[in-house]
Amino acid sequence: MNVFICVLMGFCIASLGSITPSFLNLTVVKYSLRNGTKATFYIIAGYATVLFFQANVGAYLANVLMKNSEYITLIQQIGTGILFLLSINFFRIYYTSKEKAKDKEIPKSKSYFYGIFMSLLNMMAIPFYFTFISLLIGFEYFEYSYLNAFYFSIGSTIGSFTLYTLYAIVAKRIEHKLDVIASKMDFILGCLTGVVAIGNLIYLLSK
Repeated sequence: MNVFICVLMGFCIASLGSITPSFLNLTVVKYSLRNGTKATFYIIAGYATVLFFQANVGAYLANVLMKNSEYITLIQQIGTGILFLLSINFFRIYYTSKEKAKDKEIPKSKSYFYGIFMSLLNMMAIPFYFTFISLLIGFEYFEYSYLNAFYFSIGSTIGSFTLYTLYAIVAKRIEHKLDVIASKMDFILGCLTGVVAIGNLIYLLSK
């Protein structure tokens, strides 16, 4: 495949995933307000480092699944169960968290490794890449190979780095809005995962 196309697809998909408010965006905004935009680049670099490998893993799993369609139903069943558990957990966190968590000060010297740690906690990244790459393979827009996956991951790294950098630059303007959304994030995620799980269950029962 064309190198530019692989990089562009990775950039677009990563940008789509990074633009949605999350604890990663919120951390970037808070850190930027305290320590400035330049210092925040280290946290963002940590995010992007992990996302490079997560995109690779997502692409590999998508390729394996598309070649072994007999496992699709089993994976859908397992995924549906996990989605229900995640939905219940998000609602539990939302309704049981009464006190506002205190912001933790992040030392500048450890910001890169903190970014890596935070990105590793983002459990939705691999399923996100897996889903979108599966769609691209299914519609024959993406042909998997180790080299194409590498170029795709480079694009996703650039895309996520760019979007998080924009969050850092406009931190003062969006801090309040992001705080409001973040306070409802567990409820929103509970609704989203619940709806997707119910949709998957209906689809499996109708087969």
